[in-house]
Amino acid sequence: MTEAVAGHCLHLDPGTRENARRRLMSVRGHVEGILRMLDNESVYCVDVLKQIKAVDGALDKVGDLVLRSHLRDHVTTAHERGDTDEIVEELMEVLKYR
Repeated sequence: MTEAVAGHCLHLDPGTRENARRRLMSVRGHVEGILRMLDNESVYCVDVLKQIKAVDGALDKVGDLVLRSHLRDHVTTAHERGDTDEIVEELMEVLKYR
């Protein structure tokens, strides 16, 4: 995990924060279900793959929520703060993983 740019923190409005939290709780449940599936030799591989894909999708949605918040709260104000170059580099680093 990288350190936050000075003065930056996770700005999520309450609805977005709750939406992300709810999705992550669902991901937790899916992952626990996948772990149980792996302990059951009668489970079909494709069923496990479908559940893994569901987790991927849910994590992508949480990532979209956080990215949207970051764009709104940090990227759009970078010029005013004078840290445009840092924000651009930070964003490029994040986007290479998406």
